[in-house]
Amino acid sequence: MFERTRRRNWRVRVDWRLSLSLVGTVLKWLVVPLLLPLAIAVYDGSDVVPFAATILTTAVVGAGLESLSDERDLHAREAFLMVSLTWLAVAVVGALPMVLAGTGALAEPDNALFESMSGITTTGATVMVDFSAHSRAVMMWRQLIQWLGGLGILVLATAILSQLSVAGAQLMETETQTRDVNKLTPRISETAGILFRIYVGLTLAQVAVLYAFRLVGIAPEMTLYDAVAHAFTTISTSGFSPRPESIAAFSPAVQWAVIPFMAVGATSFVLIYLVLRGDTGRLSRSDEFRFYVGVLGFFSIAVAAVLTLDATFPGNVEATVRHSVFQVVSITTTTGYASTDFDLWSASAKHLLFVCMFIGGMAGSTTCSIKALRWLVVLKAFRRDLFVAGHPEVVRPVRLSGRVVDEQTIRDMYAYTLVSLMFFIAATIFVVMDTSRVGFRIGEFEAMGAAAATFFNVGPGFGVAGPFESYETFPTTTKLAMTALMWVGRIEIIPVLVVLTPSYWLS
Repeated sequence: MFERTRRRNWRVRVDWRLSLSLVGTVLKWLVVPLLLPLAIAVYDGSDVVPFAATILTTAVVGAGLESLSDERDLHAREAFLMVSLTWLAVAVVGALPMVLAGTGALAEPDNALFESMSGITTTGATVMVDFSAHSRAVMMWRQLIQWLGGLGILVLATAILSQLSVAGAQLMETETQTRDVNKLTPRISETAGILFRIYVGLTLAQVAVLYAFRLVGIAPEMTLYDAVAHAFTTISTSGFSPRPESIAAFSPAVQWAVIPFMAVGATSFVLIYLVLRGDTGRLSRSDEFRFYVGVLGFFSIAVAAVLTLDATFPGNVEATVRHSVFQVVSITTTTGYASTDFDLWSASAKHLLFVCMFIGGMAGSTTCSIKALRWLVVLKAFRRDLFVAGHPEVVRPVRLSGRVVDEQTIRDMYAYTLVSLMFFIAATIFVVMDTSRVGFRIGEFEAMGAAAATFFNVGPGFGVAGPFESYETFPTTTKLAMTALMWVGRIEIIPVLVVLTPSYWLS
């Protein structure tokens, strides 16, 4: 009797109408970027129906959802739901033009959803096989949703997740030495405006650099369309390319030029903002930045050394260094571009790149994966624990950029890292079991690479998921599971797990 009474008294504790209303606002504004591929379709004389229909549908659905609530003050419970649903909703909208265009692999709804989720989560894994089958408008939309995903995660990480103690906000505050990292300015809208201007400025800078190579004759294959398309997916550390050969389609000069933009995209935008204000000393004082640069340098040298010792690698010294640095930066920052088919490299070189998948760039950037900041804290805490084990009388706090890190924060970093690795292991097991169920042959290392590439939002893996291959060959159930992995991994796991907890909904 008591149990039945308690159940009858349960009530929903989440203002889901507010969450859906804010999702509707996001969808309503998504009409604006849809105008770019629509304009390209009009200019090229290609089919405009996919984009016109998507604009109309998105506007109507967005306005309908927005009308569910007049409230605009976002609380923690509603924020978790809004964050989770927004990425799903935008992925569905992003898939609509691809399905409506009805060409190539993207005509299939499961493939279109995979591609769109890969785009909005800045993963870069693709199911496309015949790139020439798709119009320039569809290809530009594919690039644009990655740029939007990178911008969205910047605002999300600094303005929303930081208030929910997700994305290492406490440590971003310590590292950047700001009093409140989620408020570079007194209002979230102003903070978003600052991030937007920096993001757009870096994008335009890359467009100018890439197209300048064409104007001076260094890279005649780099059209203005290519320059814009690749700038969209470099600063966002995303990795989609309208070329099936990725960055390998362009000259070595272009490949060298792309490297620093990938690295900057994975650098904390809070730190970039402070440096742009004239405080260049922040770079030298930031333990995370030094660790991030050190990781890129160490693995670049290690991969170059392995390739140099590999008698089968055909490159000269310049090519060896270029491909090593490019692929290490690309994989570590989770951009996922390819300057060459690294799946043909030796096992040692591929395993080094595999390790890079788990690192990621700095917190507060467009990058994915576990992130350098968490690894730095975990390593510092582990070294501290080893020292204290031999000197139990000593109290030795963990310091980051000269400041003491709270012990609860350290436990959070340990927990997040462990949960991430557990998700990766579970995903690998599922990929192996699901593919074997339908007779799809895949090796263990390939399965690990595919699981890591999707969950950590890296993009390309190895073997059947290699840089010049396609995820289209995976079974539908595996692709749907990978779509979910990209979603969960991009929004830092916690929001999805919280929303799936019964106690979150009921009291």
